[in-house]
Amino acid sequence: MPGTTEVPDIELIIEDIGSGGGGKPPAGGDEGDDGGDDDNRHRKQSPSPRRYSTAIAIALVSILMFFMALASAFIILRHGSDAWVTVHLPRVLWVNTLILLASSFTLEAAQRRLSRSDPSGFRKFWLITTGLGFLFVGGQLFAWRQLVAQGVYIASNQASSFFYVFTGAHAVHLLGGVAALLYVSFRKIDQKRISLRTAAEIASYYWHFMDGLWVFLLALLYLGK
Repeated sequence: MPGTTEVPDIELIIEDIGSGGGGKPPAGGDEGDDGGDDDNRHRKQSPSPRRYSTAIAIALVSILMFFMALASAFIILRHGSDAWVTVHLPRVLWVNTLILLASSFTLEAAQRRLSRSDPSGFRKFWLITTGLGFLFVGGQLFAWRQLVAQGVYIASNQASSFFYVFTGAHAVHLLGGVAALLYVSFRKIDQKRISLRTAAEIASYYWHFMDGLWVFLLALLYLGK
């Protein structure tokens, strides 16, 4: 009878599915695929040196645009304002410039030591560069104190406002470079995914940029007297 064959047929189909015809794949295949996926995921998560170079390039362009906007306003007001009062630049600024330029040379000396696999020499010159950075900022503070002693404040006139803004903004960005130098000096190599050589190279890009920016700002302030 038709009714007697339907139930056994359904039971046979269910048993066939449960016994492995369309069942789960072998466990070994899944584990192998998962291991490969983990390796690929780890490689994808490890950043390449090019990413750091791109990031620092974007940061430097942003900083450059900020200071170029300030420089443009400085030039326009310098030549279009009748209330412009010249600010006499403190002589310590020239000493500061020599200090900052010297820091670029010590930074390059540190990188040469690193390329020659001389970690002690690298660390020595790198710390000298860091110390020169702190010395430069200290010199800027001394220059501001000299102007304050002369009664020249940020709100005294347009020229003094630009002087404090230029030198203050540069000092803040330079302190960011000092922080990067300290990071490279005291970082834990085996706990980071960026190599020491790459970190030193990225920090040097920023530091040399700060040096060049300072020379430009000083020339702008001097010629705008």
